[in-house]
Amino acid sequence: MFGKKNKKIEKKTKEETDPVVTKETSLVDPSYNIKKLFKKGINLMADEKLDDAVEVFEQALRIEPDNVEVLMKLGYARFHLDDHNDALKVYDKVLEVDVTNPEAWNLKGLVHYEQKKYAQALDAVNKAIESDKTYGMAWYNKACFLSLLNQVPESLQALKHSIEIDVKNARKSIRDKDFTNVRIEEGFKRIQEVVVLESIRQGYHTLGAIVWTTFLDKVDAESSLRKLLEKGLIVQNEKRDGLSKIPIYDLADNIAEKIGKEKIGMFGITKKKLPKPVKNLKAMSQAIQSAKEAIEDGDIEKTIKSFDEFIDPTKSGEQMIENFFEEHREIRLWKIRLNDRGEDYIIDNKDKMIEVLENVEVTITKKLRDEIA
Repeated sequence: MFGKKNKKIEKKTKEETDPVVTKETSLVDPSYNIKKLFKKGINLMADEKLDDAVEVFEQALRIEPDNVEVLMKLGYARFHLDDHNDALKVYDKVLEVDVTNPEAWNLKGLVHYEQKKYAQALDAVNKAIESDKTYGMAWYNKACFLSLLNQVPESLQALKHSIEIDVKNARKSIRDKDFTNVRIEEGFKRIQEVVVLESIRQGYHTLGAIVWTTFLDKVDAESSLRKLLEKGLIVQNEKRDGLSKIPIYDLADNIAEKIGKEKIGMFGITKKKLPKPVKNLKAMSQAIQSAKEAIEDGDIEKTIKSFDEFIDPTKSGEQMIENFFEEHREIRLWKIRLNDRGEDYIIDNKDKMIEVLENVEVTITKKLRDEIA
């Protein structure tokens, strides 16, 4: 809604080309005014002028009270102003419009967390997960809330699930004080091993570099390295450092082939080398994001071009036929209809297109998780 302006594919009318008429229309067009206020509010938030941002978002809501995107930003601004009760009211309003909105449930959980109402926070984040089983941050927050409620086994299980969705959550958990209750558990020690393994995969091969990138204590990092060596997941070699030699660690060959490596380049930037199945799935996931963005923007040309990724056999077409045959056929039909009917078709079928692509995305996320595992 608030992205790039829709491209017109039909011949422009006099009203569209007349600057005077265009200016007058923009002043009374609710959509134009909401977009303008929304952008202004975002800029104020970026400048940390949250009170001003709240005022602007409320102006936009006087035009369209049920606009979910504006409501979400208003709630976020109120949350950071510590207006917890008002933030909750905003998120409740979002949920009146869309009771399955996972982000609203998750943010509502964070408000309760700030209020130290951990049971209510857990209830809210569980609803976020019910709406989106692949919402990694909601799983992570659930793990935090369970730990604070001293439900240790359940906390570890939720944390492991969040790491399966996004491995960066493992590193985040290392210094998170919310996990004080579970740090001594053997399950958490295994999560530390995951963090060390991921650091090595990214190209950090010495103990010092691993400690620096993971935030682990040296003792914990050494313990994790020993266990990974015992399990055959990594190998140890040596390199010369002046007159002495220091140990270096790398992934065992079979593990490197399975999960891929990242090579450190200049300035510490990593270059990924992914196994083919993971690489293909990631390409499809990125293509889905581009397609959804084009559809939301109403950009006909960009949408048609984005569909080529799913149709062309030299790109992801073969995988689509293999894994998503019905969806592949439907996307081919969409492309034909868009060429025939253009903007009218995308307006009438936007919701269905987004829903189909999101369903494919959920399946791809699960497949990615399985490939990595």
